Amino acid sequence: MFRSIILALTVASASAFMAAPRAAAAPKTVVKAFESEIGAQPPLGCWDPLGLLDKADQERFDRLRYVEIKHGRICMLGVAGFLTTAAGVRLPGDISYAGQKFSDIHTGWAGTKEVPIAGALQILLFIGFLEICVMKDSANGAEPGEFPGDFRNGAIDFGWDKFDEETKASKRAIELNNGRAAQMGLLGLMVHDQLGNVLDILPAGAVM
Repeated sequence: MFRSIILALTVASASAFMAAPRAAAAPKTVVKAFESEIGAQPPLGCWDPLGLLDKADQERFDRLRYVEIKHGRICMLGVAGFLTTAAGVRLPGDISYAGQKFSDIHTGWAGTKEVPIAGALQILLFIGFLEICVMKDSANGAEPGEFPGDFRNGAIDFGWDKFDEETKASKRAIELNNGRAAQMGLLGLMVHDQLGNVLDILPAGAVM
């Protein structure tokens, strides 16, 4: 049941923007109004099998794109974190006053059960702070961002404004594709972790 919920949430997040060929007898799923959007890339274009964009306006599309980008970024961090801890990398020292060490925490679902409650609450509070106060979809506070997922907030740029429009579009498309792959990748890691064979798909040397 739990795996089914994860699969449904992941597919719902990405399916509105994932490309796939259309069968001749299948219902029409291409949304004409958004065929030129970043992420609806040739040769397959825009595919919306769940009808999330039916009668959608630009605001609805931007909201879905914002959610897709955020999920993709979270999953890219998740995959990187999973692989890092599976390689045996841990913070030094203790994770609790009781003497439990970071090195005692396993990778994957097992690790989530081993983190002390106080530590888990700190993580949740920090994520909440980022969500409410830092990771806002705007370029400079109250003003709208340049695009959905623009979290610069007038503080970080990394030379973005120096890129031409073609380069910006390319980099945004690359991020979308990497995020989509990461959503599928993290789902696969979680499922195989529960099946007990995740080491079979990880690089040699993983210690979990």
